[in-house]
Amino acid sequence: MSERKVVVAVDESEESMYALSWCLTNLLSPKNNNPNTTLILLYVKPPIPSYSSLDLTGFLFSGDAIASMERYSRDLANSVMQRAEAVCNRCNTTVHVEKKVGSGDAKDVICVAVDKLEADILVMGSHDYGFFKRALLGSVSDYCAKHVKCPLVVVKRPNTTKEYQI
Repeated sequence: MSERKVVVAVDESEESMYALSWCLTNLLSPKNNNPNTTLILLYVKPPIPSYSSLDLTGFLFSGDAIASMERYSRDLANSVMQRAEAVCNRCNTTVHVEKKVGSGDAKDVICVAVDKLEADILVMGSHDYGFFKRALLGSVSDYCAKHVKCPLVVVKRPNTTKEYQI
């Protein structure tokens, strides 16, 4: 059997952790699992803003402030990866897991990473933004669907609260 690489884009959202859990249950379960499968957890840190000594509002950014932002970004990446590992442990999977952390615009970093890693499939969670939020913020999964060369699975988290209309 040939090697298979499954990339799951994770972030601090519940949607991405649900997508990871779905992937482990449905794509990488023992009955579907190829022993040569590698699960790659991909987290993309937002880039640290680069400022000159004075930004547009006239505030002075010291090296301490920038170091603090970098430390926070690193801690957030570690926290996300720990949560993702906990999801993997709960699913009792025997798949080999690798962790990758990138920095930059998520949609671009994910597409480049999937291409470089020669992924066989990309799994992402859906934030389920409405029309206006999606128009303003853009959709990472929409962008990836148009630019990655491998199949993409977008997992939508089920609504846990049922709303009844009268």
